[in-house]
Amino acid sequence: MPGLVVPRPAPRRGGQRDMAAPRALAALGAALLLAVSGQAGKYSREANEGLAAAGTKRREAGEFRVVRLNQVWEKAQRLQLSAVKLAELHSDLKLQEKDELSWKKLKAEGLDEDGEKEAKLRRNLNVIMTKYGMNGKKDSHLVDTNYIKDGTDSDALDDPRLEKLWSKAKTSGKFSDEELDKLWREFKHHKEKIREYNILLETVSRTEDIHKNVINPSEENLVKEEILHSKHRELKDKLRSINQGFERLRKVSHQGYDTTSEFEEPRVIDLWDMAKSANFTEKELESFREELKHFEAKIEKHHHYQKQLEISHQKLKHVEETGDKDHLNRNKEKYAMLEEKTKELGYKVKKHLQDLSSRISQGLQHNEL
Repeated sequence: MPGLVVPRPAPRRGGQRDMAAPRALAALGAALLLAVSGQAGKYSREANEGLAAAGTKRREAGEFRVVRLNQVWEKAQRLQLSAVKLAELHSDLKLQEKDELSWKKLKAEGLDEDGEKEAKLRRNLNVIMTKYGMNGKKDSHLVDTNYIKDGTDSDALDDPRLEKLWSKAKTSGKFSDEELDKLWREFKHHKEKIREYNILLETVSRTEDIHKNVINPSEENLVKEEILHSKHRELKDKLRSINQGFERLRKVSHQGYDTTSEFEEPRVIDLWDMAKSANFTEKELESFREELKHFEAKIEKHHHYQKQLEISHQKLKHVEETGDKDHLNRNKEKYAMLEEKTKELGYKVKKHLQDLSSRISQGLQHNEL
């Protein structure tokens, strides 16, 4: 650079010795560089190997911000639910956490004086516990509703009407193998809707029994009518969805699939059928239709990750038996990534479903006014 004077080293005697010194220093530097590089590589490799496991342990130590939800999560892990069911439970608990934190804020502002929002949170958590077999009942474990496996004859629909329709559809010759798989998913989805309705009905009935046994009747009469209306509204919406769903299954089982049908996912079909009955303008209905298309794509993506998570979980169990440490660590990292992505997408799907259902419910209520 201009103006910069670099001092030149003074000449020294003993030329050969002078040349050897820089070579020795260069060799020493290279050796040190290799050592440091080797240590860095080793550290990096060890860090990557333990990253997934350490990250999972840190998250599980305090997975949720609400203590009782952490207790439910820990209990589920002790029950050794499948990887997909655990991911589904995680999504349900994240929604519950969101609602509980919102309620705490409302309570601090004195906006839940009658305690109904708190009671609804308890009912919702009880539904979740029952759904995943954590309420102490032997027969309450979650059925295969994540659509990971194709339906088989060994899977019971637990409803004579559904069994009859399914048997008729299978023998009608109106469905390809792919369409039968699709129809089976609709039947299983409908079975789960009935199951969730019965769980909620039992929970609401139990809550009402508690109210009836209150020592001071004046406490019960404060906002009883409004509370009961809220509870029964939720049940009524679910029952309406069940009735519409059964009518659809009956029609499809007899006539086959309509080739012009816009949607394939059972939850989306339910929403669309209910939306057409709600008090939406043509413009609002068209907008809702477009949103349902995005929602169906989101569900398909979630379904893809569920499949990959299940495959990864089976592979991980196999690798654990071989004892190959490097292979095991690579599989653990992949499994942790898939698990996190499945949880994230599961939450987004359930939250989106909740929002869409709420909008339809408001439209249906407007019809009844």
